[in-house]
Amino acid sequence: MTSNFEKNDHVIELFDIYKNFLTTKQKQYFEFYFFEDFSLQEIAEEHQISRAAVSDSIKNAIKLLEECEEKVKLLKITQSIRNILEEYKDDADNKIKELINKIEKEI
Repeated sequence: MTSNFEKNDHVIELFDIYKNFLTTKQKQYFEFYFFEDFSLQEIAEEHQISRAAVSDSIKNAIKLLEECEEKVKLLKITQSIRNILEEYKDDADNKIKELINKIEKEI
């Protein structure tokens, strides 16, 4: 993986679900890079480490997040539930739509 990590919704969704499996530093660097739009160099300077160390930390964090998803599949399950709910939402009466909306808020 190059130093320009793909900034996509999938990686961010994985982070939201599995971030507690990351080290404090991995979380910090990930948040700076993906949420604060810091460059690897800016993160390195801020934390007085090498750019390569930041890159490795983020790369390892993404790998761990993907491994967690492979084993637990929470994101896949959540997306499947959302798709099913969306499919039934259009044909449902008001009471069922309210229930679907409540479920969507929980997931």
